[in-house]
Amino acid sequence: MFTTLAILAAIGAYLVFIYNGLVKARQMAEEAWSGIDVQLKRRADLIPNLIETVKGYAGHEKGTLESVVELRNKAQAVPAGDVAGRAAVEGMLGAALGKVIALAEAYPDLKANENFLQLQTSLETIEGEIQMSRRYYNGAARDLNVKVESFPSNLVAGQFGFSKKPYFEIANEADRAVPTVKF
Repeated sequence: MFTTLAILAAIGAYLVFIYNGLVKARQMAEEAWSGIDVQLKRRADLIPNLIETVKGYAGHEKGTLESVVELRNKAQAVPAGDVAGRAAVEGMLGAALGKVIALAEAYPDLKANENFLQLQTSLETIEGEIQMSRRYYNGAARDLNVKVESFPSNLVAGQFGFSKKPYFEIANEADRAVPTVKF
């Protein structure tokens, strides 16, 4: 009788251990997504200043500038938990921002403008932080996904509604390409 109770207690403790591991992994993934969200917000806040600075020098590049603003607005409209949707729009926004930065090569006065240089430096810093946040999120999502799919934790995950997290990836291979700007 005592042996049976000890075995049941050990199984119960193991299930609690698995459940707590799943909770921790889910919280790490959600915290990591929050980090991406913060960096994307910083980038979105920087875009209007960058666009206004470029407009003064490259007003006839209106289509490129309007595209960036439109994509920024689309990115901000994506629901907070839609990782795949946000990744798709942010990939397009990143490519469009690359075109705006490339415009500086065609406008030496813009390239030398102190405001533009500060904005460009800030944007490069934020892009690096987005990349680090994305890697951290994808690692946290991977850890959770492994726990959700691995035996025996998959049994506990299924019973308590734990599910896999999507990775934050650029879905469109064209968005990975270096932008080209033609005049």
